[in-house]
Amino acid sequence: MKGRSLRSIGNLQLRIMKVLWKKQGSTVHDVQTSLEQEGDSHAYTTIATMLRKMEERGLVEHNKEGRQFIYHPSVTDKEVKSGVVGDILDRLFLGSLTGMVSQLMSQRKVSIEELEDLEKLIARKKKQLED
Repeated sequence: MKGRSLRSIGNLQLRIMKVLWKKQGSTVHDVQTSLEQEGDSHAYTTIATMLRKMEERGLVEHNKEGRQFIYHPSVTDKEVKSGVVGDILDRLFLGSLTGMVSQLMSQRKVSIEELEDLEKLIARKKKQLED
């Protein structure tokens, strides 16, 4: 198995990961059915190929039960988020956290509650750095 590559993940890969995080132990058919229920239809062979590629990247692993492969996530949603956000921060904002947060705040409507939560996060981080 190759090393994990969490810096980028395609939309279909992310949707497949969400199915696997929700339903531990899924066949290709299980994943295909779950995606179809969400209005995202793909051929069986497309899902099988994608799972194989994801396994090569270290995102998923499988066990063989009879003639079926049962797929499980090898990474957590937190690990994927961290990798993708780190990639965006580095590539689009040249590592500037301030630039990224500024862009996010100008793109989305921000509530008072969210601003208060951000202030608490900043205060906790400052305390960690001071200790």
